[in-house]
Amino acid sequence: MLNRSYQVLAEYYGISIVPARVRKPQDKSAAEASVRLVETWIIAALRDMKFFSLKEVNEAVAEKLEELNNREFKQHIGTRRSAYLEEEQAYMLPLPTAPFEAAVWSAAKVPNDYLVSDGRNKYSVPYNLIGEKVDIRATKTIVEVYFHGSRVASHRRLQTKQREPLMKLEHMPQEHQRYLAYNAEDFKTWAMSVGPMTEKAVYHFLDSGKAPEQGYKACASLMKLGERYSKERLENACGRVLAFTTTPSVRNISSLLKNEKALPDLLQPEQPKNINRYGITRGAAYFKKGGEQK
Repeated sequence: MLNRSYQVLAEYYGISIVPARVRKPQDKSAAEASVRLVETWIIAALRDMKFFSLKEVNEAVAEKLEELNNREFKQHIGTRRSAYLEEEQAYMLPLPTAPFEAAVWSAAKVPNDYLVSDGRNKYSVPYNLIGEKVDIRATKTIVEVYFHGSRVASHRRLQTKQREPLMKLEHMPQEHQRYLAYNAEDFKTWAMSVGPMTEKAVYHFLDSGKAPEQGYKACASLMKLGERYSKERLENACGRVLAFTTTPSVRNISSLLKNEKALPDLLQPEQPKNINRYGITRGAAYFKKGGEQK
């Protein structure tokens, strides 16, 4: 079996990898011989040299590699370079335009907020993948998310830890997209088109928190009630709730709209029963048999 990164490397360059079998050293004898030869001609030959930059090392290695490729075979005619040009070059594929970039793979289950993490920051995926397992590929510059082998999301990778996730509008459901478009002025304009009582309720929701955004959910719920029951009924319900309290809630307004006949009685202040108007506390039934028996 190939590990994920090695498999992706092979697919990127269009090559096939045949893994060696377990406890079968003969499967890699040719490769091991080549490794030993390169160690002798390049690494061992340069072991006593001192370099002061990576550029110097690469230049020295390239020089020794050229010498190795042009060295005559002992048992065959030609060199490694001539063998490549005559036998192998015709089968070589062109290299991709960009070199392969190593990546770190991980798996995750998409949570309810449809955000996945690269270990430092969070990135959005399509909301319909909530509850599904996805594969995350993170390179130095990009974060990609795959579902059943198909890429479903791609983000530029944030280099520093951010408080807010990196979101894409198309990954959100319609309700969340509308929520991002909300603003206080639009709510006020809509409330003005309904009536003064609704406008008063909206102003209360927007001003009741430390920031207007805290009242957006209540205002959005009020708009939905207007669409469901009509603006006229919503204005009437807001007026009746505001007549009873200075702190209206969406729950009270919604309950009134659902049961307009029963709820108004509940909203009226309870009046004390006037049972002592004439000073009779026990009533006629008490005296019917002569009063309490001792």
